[in-house]
Amino acid sequence: MKVTANDLLAILRRFRVAGDDNVPRQIDQIKHSNPSPINQLVRFRFDRKYFFALFDETAEDRENYIMQQIFTAKNDAEGVLLENPISDLTTYGLPFKGKDVYLFQQVSRKCRLDVVLAERYPEHSRSTWQKYIKSGNISVNNSPAKSPKQEITDADRIEINLPGAADYSERTLPILYLDDDVIAINKPAGVLTHSKGALNDEFTVADFFRRYTTVGLDTNRPGIVHRLDRDTSGVLIGARTPEAFNRLKAQFAERKTKKTYLAITSGTPKQPSAKIDIPLGRNPARPSTWRADPKGKTAQTIYQTLQTRGKLSLVELRPLTGRTHQLRVHLAHIGAPILGDRVYGAPAARLFLHAYALEITIRAGERRTFTAPIPPEFTELFPGAGDVEIDI
Repeated sequence: MKVTANDLLAILRRFRVAGDDNVPRQIDQIKHSNPSPINQLVRFRFDRKYFFALFDETAEDRENYIMQQIFTAKNDAEGVLLENPISDLTTYGLPFKGKDVYLFQQVSRKCRLDVVLAERYPEHSRSTWQKYIKSGNISVNNSPAKSPKQEITDADRIEINLPGAADYSERTLPILYLDDDVIAINKPAGVLTHSKGALNDEFTVADFFRRYTTVGLDTNRPGIVHRLDRDTSGVLIGARTPEAFNRLKAQFAERKTKKTYLAITSGTPKQPSAKIDIPLGRNPARPSTWRADPKGKTAQTIYQTLQTRGKLSLVELRPLTGRTHQLRVHLAHIGAPILGDRVYGAPAARLFLHAYALEITIRAGERRTFTAPIPPEFTELFPGAGDVEIDI
């Protein structure tokens, strides 16, 4: 039995839900299903409300049976089974084209827009949907969504217009090493390792790695096994195959790599060289930042002052752990914040932190050390930086 919008409008009129001034085009989102071979269930929307029409010759006005058929299409449906308004012979059913028809009006619960989107499209997080909503990419009933907290029902029409992906096919980064398994680059300061999520369409290392890897192509981190902060320059390695990804990732997790950084500090550490062993924890006053915290996670850094020039020092750093902002917080804690650290020190032309060298096993029996040239901003302040002996 083919049920059309004209049929549904006729049924609505018989149940006195619609009037003579209503037209078939007011009915949309029609979906058919067959809970059993002897009946047909149609879900549709009219006047921003959802209805179920059950066509069944065997229901015999049994409410429990009728609801069981409706639950096959939506097991959490809430609403009311409309009574027959024109005959005393049945409570619910009306004859229609040789069958009895039963009409159920769904009562939609209100829910936040961002929650609904995250449930319907779990490939994006709730926070990502909040960004799309605030950026005007989501409409409700043909009007831009007001806020992530906007309450909607199942009957509201949601329209999604996500921004297209940017084309970075012409953007490049300096490659330090490339073979069939790995790629190592010299990441410039100011470039993100990977995107922060929705609506972030700036070029990242991940966009560049995407051309060279078979790993994580359906994510925003293809080939990424570790990261450098946006404002940190230097060596960053990526995986080109699943085997290399697992091998490299495990070494970072198990602290089997050797990382060497160069930093220019504002001030000179009191001791020429030392091991900083200070646990770090989130700063509750500024949750995106970190601070020395006796109850925090273990964080260890070995440093050596290579040169001093006025109030500035060129310092070699070797982190033994890999906590977020570890080097920046440790140096600030000992009174020598990294020059250009806007969070833990003072602004400058850039953050003077450079991932100079990375020692890592790239395949069984082959361990390599990759180095990134010292940036010219460093040699402008320390002309002899390229001549100092660095322990790598």
